[in-house]
Amino acid sequence: MKITFLDLHKINTRFETEFQGVFQSFLDSGYYILGNSVTEFENAFANYCGVKHCIGVGNGLDALRLILEGYKMLGKLTEGDEVIVAANTYIATILAIKQAGLTPVLVDAEAETFGFDCSKLEQAMSPKTKAIMPVHLYGQITNMDKVNAFAIAHNLLVIEDAAQAHGAKIPNSKFQKTNTGYDKSSHFLKAGNLGDAAGFSFYPTKNLGALGDGGAVTTNDEELAEVVKMLRNYGAKTKYVNNLEGFNSRLDELQAALLLVKLKQLDSDNNRRREIAKMYLTQLSNKKIILPTVPDVDAHVFHLFVVRTDSRDEFQQYLTKSGVGSLIHYPIPPHRQKAFSEWNQLSFPVTDRIHNTVLSIPISPVMTNEEVQRVIEVVDSY
Repeated sequence: MKITFLDLHKINTRFETEFQGVFQSFLDSGYYILGNSVTEFENAFANYCGVKHCIGVGNGLDALRLILEGYKMLGKLTEGDEVIVAANTYIATILAIKQAGLTPVLVDAEAETFGFDCSKLEQAMSPKTKAIMPVHLYGQITNMDKVNAFAIAHNLLVIEDAAQAHGAKIPNSKFQKTNTGYDKSSHFLKAGNLGDAAGFSFYPTKNLGALGDGGAVTTNDEELAEVVKMLRNYGAKTKYVNNLEGFNSRLDELQAALLLVKLKQLDSDNNRRREIAKMYLTQLSNKKIILPTVPDVDAHVFHLFVVRTDSRDEFQQYLTKSGVGSLIHYPIPPHRQKAFSEWNQLSFPVTDRIHNTVLSIPISPVMTNEEVQRVIEVVDSY
């Protein structure tokens, strides 16, 4: 039995009939940019996340950057302001901050859950610190009670990098920022509604993935939503009337229509991912393999199931020979990248250790129990 790391064809084939109908409607409409499908998806995804506003943009990097640019336009951020961000993240998180003319201040990871080491947040503060950007890495919500309490104490904006966390949820908490919690009656709050604003990616491999690039900003901040809506479309509020110096970053009309179809299946797909993760967590027993720490399974949508081992290269070669796909997320942390040569000598020991030892094993909503058991058998035989 050969098990691919992620069978995107099988994931999307489930929607083939609906996709064909959607494409025909799209073609017949004659309206291909910022049409009804984008508006319908924005409304549906805002409702899903429990927020007032969703603005579809070109990709996840742009989603984060446009939030920051929006806050600059509103006078809440200024060029050169510092943003506290996780050292253990994909490079896009850092690029968004730098491209917006702001300064990233990296904080090392917590070894078990891969998120912020919240005990190190205080030492990252300076008079220039104006925002904090928690990353819900691999689909697990970071400790937002601590992050929001810290942000409230220091009057910081909270901007979630929720690119991998569609549908992850946590209990409604007293530490939510004052303009969040749109549905106050809810016992849970979802990623995208845990700070002042959030950026999502709909890259095809995501739990809610398009068939191309796509992203979104979610927020309860009316002013920010209005500004981001203009910024994504050349700074225009109405056609040919440009209020701001904007960008060209619009969610594609066809991708929005496809995402609207897939959104209906997201909770079911996430639940299947959790079922598989529980099988891995309870049945994998190889002492050479360190399993992820999951304090709350509902706060994790298992975009990736990431294990650690000191013999990663050997382990990955063994998996390949055994017919089990795997990927490394991610081999090089941002502070070690050539693009950020000014940081290459910085020390983030936990982050470095994570990037040197992590390996992602197959998890997807279309995996069968037989395939899951085969992965368990192969991993435990290493």
